[in-house]
Order: sequence, then C-alpha cells, then structure tokens
Amino acid sequence: MYPTWAAVAVAVTFVWLGMVLAISFLEAPLKFRAPGVTIPIGLGIGRLVFQALNLVEAVLAVVVVASVAAGHPPGRVVGPVAAAAALLLAQLLVVRPRLNRRSDRVLSGEDLPRSRDHLYYVALEAAKVAALIALGIGLFTIG
Repeated sequence: MYPTWAAVAVAVTFVWLGMVLAISFLEAPLKFRAPGVTIPIGLGIGRLVFQALNLVEAVLAVVVVASVAAGHPPGRVVGPVAAAAALLLAQLLVVRPRLNRRSDRVLSGEDLPRSRDHLYYVALEAAKVAALIALGIGLFTIG
C-alpha cells in the first residue's frame, strides 16, 4: 500500500514543479514580448508575480518537508527534498533581495548596466526543477 505521507508529498511536489515551470520558464520571459510592455512595467509585473510564486512555494515546501518527515523516506527522497528547500531558501534570502534592490533603482528611473543576479536566480531555478523532478520520481518508487 502506498503511504499517505508519500502520496501527499508527490502531489504537492508536482504542483510545485508545475508552478515553477509555468511562471519562471514560460510567463516571465514572455511578458517582455507583449506589445507595450516596457522594462519598468515588466519589472513591476514580475515582482508581483514572483512575490506570489515564492510565497506559495514556501508553503508547498513546508508541506513537502513535513510530509516526508512524517514518513520513513529513503535517501533518494531526502536528498532532493533538502536540495529543493535549500535552493528555494537561497533564492529567497540571497538572490531575491538583490534583485529587488536593483529593480527598485530601475523603477525609480536609474539607468543601470546589466546584472548577473538574474542569471543566478535562473540557475537556482533550473537546479530546483531538477531537484523536484528527482524528488517526484523518488516518491513514485515508494511503496
């Protein structure tokens, strides 16, 4: 019989993965291609969208971690759960504040050179996607 903790964790993991893929890798780049969307407008939209995404991600991460902690997970689950949570924390505590400070400056009218901080966020996002896929696969093999 498939354990309840694993069923909850796998469902929440794939919801989390879907949200990240849809917003980070689909919505975010496409909004700047829409007619009339300037850099300041795109930044304003992006800040709102990613603030909401990150809040939901934090809740989903807590649910996944709590579900896994409630069970007897094998290492193939513990590693990816820890990686996904750590990557999210790095985004929220290290990269997002830097991006917010920069976007504040752009929105106030400063003309700044390109920054690598966005690339760091994208790299962490790609690694988080890989961790969530590994977690989902690991959870499917339980039972």
